[in-house]
Amino acid sequence: MARWSRYDLIAIDEVGYVPLAEVGAEFLFQVVAERAERAAVVLTTNLLFSEWTQVIPNARLCKALLDRITDRAHILETGTKSYRFRRTADKQKKGAKPH
Repeated sequence: MARWSRYDLIAIDEVGYVPLAEVGAEFLFQVVAERAERAAVVLTTNLLFSEWTQVIPNARLCKALLDRITDRAHILETGTKSYRFRRTADKQKKGAKPH
């Protein structure tokens, strides 16, 4: 049994927040490839697929990773606005006193 296949679900949050070194990109590919068509992976990112080469500069590896990530995927786009920013702004509106 592959190392990462024993888990029902692996969630990888904020992919693309920091560019990956070659070894990090290869590790991410290995995890996704081992789980492909066997078990669930959830990835979150604020990047468009076209921007992933900023995170994974090796174009061949980037293409192979995106191929595995998007195969049989459920892609949910939540928009470009940060829910954290919106949550803070909503709290401030509720707590703001009229002038």
